[in-house]
Amino acid sequence: MKEVILALLTGVVVGFLFAMFKLPIPAPPALAGVTGIVGVYLGFKAFQAVAPFLQRIF
Repeated sequence: MKEVILALLTGVVVGFLFAMFKLPIPAPPALAGVTGIVGVYLGFKAFQAVAPFLQRIF
């Protein structure tokens, strides 16, 4: 949980600095982009979950 809080805090600080210097936000500007990132993470986790079974088959 500590890692999640530190990651959130880092993101807030970076977002604040980007806004302060009037730079474009370093993240997808739309919900679809954020959803895509979550999908990539979930796909990675799904592969990790089934990898032991796939190694037995192949």
